[in-house]
Amino acid sequence: MTGFDTTALFSYAPSHWITFFTAALLLNITPGPDMAYVLAHSVRRGRRAGFVAMGGVWTGAFLHVVLAALGLSALLASSAVAFTLVKYLGALYLVWLGIQAWRASGESMPQATGQVVSGRSTFGRGVLVAALNPKVAVFFLAFLPQFVVPGAGPVGAQLFLHGCLIIAVAGFVEPPMVWFAAGFAKRMRENVRMQRWLDRALGSLFIALGLRLAMAPKS
Repeated sequence: MTGFDTTALFSYAPSHWITFFTAALLLNITPGPDMAYVLAHSVRRGRRAGFVAMGGVWTGAFLHVVLAALGLSALLASSAVAFTLVKYLGALYLVWLGIQAWRASGESMPQATGQVVSGRSTFGRGVLVAALNPKVAVFFLAFLPQFVVPGAGPVGAQLFLHGCLIIAVAGFVEPPMVWFAAGFAKRMRENVRMQRWLDRALGSLFIALGLRLAMAPKS
């Protein structure tokens, strides 16, 4: 980070930051595996689980930011074997989550069964959902360099800062979604049929996202 001139960076043209934060906002509100995972836990297990899942997803996204800053994401982007391997691992994991939701059949609500859901498991799975999505790594590698400011310091440091700011934007977008989704689900918990429908709908969504990831081209 030596020579990183934050003054030069933050005093750069306003259009730079307007464009960047607009893109970051659109990125965070676009549906995908990460958002589906967070909302699934919010709906099925309440706000606390939703926030824990969100923290896991953010941690997985942060790993991609670090890799992009270090230049390691270039390996994933340039190696067809590495990209394909990570892609299929991520797809299989999403499909597995979908099958688990289908098997729950409305019994995943702690209020209905008295089961205790491990926060560590919820967090860890969130990390995997984000980390095993190679499209995120490729996106960061393609997106972040567009906002490197000449003379503002090392490229890696600037990539790291902009990547962290994307996650910061998620801090304004996702918590309200968790709050709303959990509140909606709370009203449905007395309806066993509705619980079963929600589990199956979420399971189908995960399976669909997994299949889409598996069939996604490299670029």
